[in-house]
Amino acid sequence: VQLQASGGGLVQPGGSLKLSCLAPGSVFNINAMGWYRQAPGKQRELVAAISRGGNTNYADSVKGRFTISRDSAKNTVYLQMNSLKTEDTAVYYCNAVIRLATGWTSLLDSWGQGTQVTVSS
Repeated sequence: VQLQASGGGLVQPGGSLKLSCLAPGSVFNINAMGWYRQAPGKQRELVAAISRGGNTNYADSVKGRFTISRDSAKNTVYLQMNSLKTEDTAVYYCNAVIRLATGWTSLLDSWGQGTQVTVSS
């Protein structure tokens, strides 16, 4: 199963980007979806998740700046990123997710290539 993340690029601090992730219907229609990011030398972290019903969760570091959404007609999940900071620089990935007692966890072993977001002046 391959998820295709796109929309990354180079942006100045304070700028905006919108990421997209196209998923197979077999994955998208039955799962919550999440956006992760991994900065150089750091562990991959979940930044936002959205349930099938549209309930959202965000990491504290992106609350108020990032918005996750999903379009069932297109099997696509989006991440609107505003007021970007240099510390948002990372490769961004999407995955199906599930919320356990211990927190959110990814479901698919394959992460795809991700999309690079670089915030720099």
